[in-house]
Amino acid sequence: MHWADALQEVAKTESGGTAGEVTGVEYDSRRVRAGQAFVAMRGGTTDGNRFIDAAIAQGAAAIVTDSQQAYAKLRLEHPTIAAVHVAHGRRALAKLSVALLGHPERKLAVSAVTGTNGKTTTAYLLEQMLRSVGRRCVLIGTIETRIGDEVRESPHTTPEASDLLKIFADGVAAGATEAVMEMSSHALEQERVWGIPVDVAIFTNLTQDHLDYHGTMEKYLAAKAKMFEGVGTPPPRVAVINVDDLAAEAIVRAASRSQHMLYDAEGRGDFRAERIKMQAGETRFQFVTDSGSMEIQSPLAGRVNVSNLLAAMCAALARGLTLEEIAAAARVLTAAPGRFQAVSGAAQAGFTVVVDYAHTDDALRNLIALAREMVKERAGRVITLFGCGGDRDRAKRPRMGRAAAEGSDLVVLTSDNPRREEPMAIIAEALVGVRETTTEYIVEPDRAAAIELAIRAARAGDIVLLAGKGHEKEQILRDRTVPFDDVMVAEKILKEMR
Repeated sequence: MHWADALQEVAKTESGGTAGEVTGVEYDSRRVRAGQAFVAMRGGTTDGNRFIDAAIAQGAAAIVTDSQQAYAKLRLEHPTIAAVHVAHGRRALAKLSVALLGHPERKLAVSAVTGTNGKTTTAYLLEQMLRSVGRRCVLIGTIETRIGDEVRESPHTTPEASDLLKIFADGVAAGATEAVMEMSSHALEQERVWGIPVDVAIFTNLTQDHLDYHGTMEKYLAAKAKMFEGVGTPPPRVAVINVDDLAAEAIVRAASRSQHMLYDAEGRGDFRAERIKMQAGETRFQFVTDSGSMEIQSPLAGRVNVSNLLAAMCAALARGLTLEEIAAAARVLTAAPGRFQAVSGAAQAGFTVVVDYAHTDDALRNLIALAREMVKERAGRVITLFGCGGDRDRAKRPRMGRAAAEGSDLVVLTSDNPRREEPMAIIAEALVGVRETTTEYIVEPDRAAAIELAIRAARAGDIVLLAGKGHEKEQILRDRTVPFDDVMVAEKILKEMR
């Protein structure tokens, strides 16, 4: 596309220089190729304007910058290169991307999920329901990106606009008509999803997390609410909202221009679960809607998954599936990797080992409550291993400690991804909450050793919960990142025990 045509969609303050055909757009100077545009924008940890010269050396044909100083320097030192100054770098990145890619976002019906917990599971369930009726989908989330049957790694829950739109374009080329994605509070606040039209927006819940970034719960909620107001687009056509959450009222207000589908598992929503029956490996309930009801049978266990199922089923209804199609899909749904994932090899010993991503106090409570239901008939114990992430919200650490200890018979406190912090300093803050209870606990900062302690402490009838890392395949330390997979570590220990 000619540079002048691509710029038609960008709100610019001033521009100079000329460029002809532009083949793409990048925000990472290391990925720039000859003939592409480079968007230099200020971020939370770095400033892309520092890498303008590097982008030019890589062959950039045009530069877009959100810095007046960088623009002036560029015009002085590189007067022939096309240069544009904009007020909002990420918005410009999004607008250039849609122009150069032929507006793939207009060719997909986007369903987006936000909330502290349940985003990944809800997105997985919805995508499976849509595929069950023959729709080709794009799935973007914490664990992986799927384009039809192709699976790609997901370095971020929600990618930058140019990367996201490239995925959309690949999906359209592969015949996709639907996109299901997680929208994190960071992405909404930073406008990484600027210009993405959401058809169905889903809110799962809001509990304390990410205050290291947002500062307060009010700001955290405001970031989530942006999805229901529209981020550079009209608001969603349908808002699916969990009214069993304290933040629901604020989300309902934010979604004032959308059709509401209010759900909960306690019988207050227009879309609800009644006559819930749970047992190991199966959940049954009556899905009551504003236009009829249907019995749902699912292999997903636990009350928290009733809520996840309700969210996904409401969204599926909004996307045109019938109750009969939803019920048929529910019978064969599978959980997302690292979400209450049973580890093979424990059955011979008579106990269960489960890996789960739970990394907030609310998620831990839900996880432990599900485990308690499973061991109740066998009079088994719940052994919970967890840690807290470094360089993240410190205020939630004692809350996580108390949540783990209140529901468990034994707590093993260990390291998660300590990042730049000392593991024992993180553990000490979580230990404050554990010590508010009388629950027995063990401290072991080496996560592999801690997993072995937790598993070897189990007896027949018990369940061991390895919480916090879930699907992750590495551990982030101060000076390096090392391969680490809770499932593989647990399987190795169980094999040695046999």
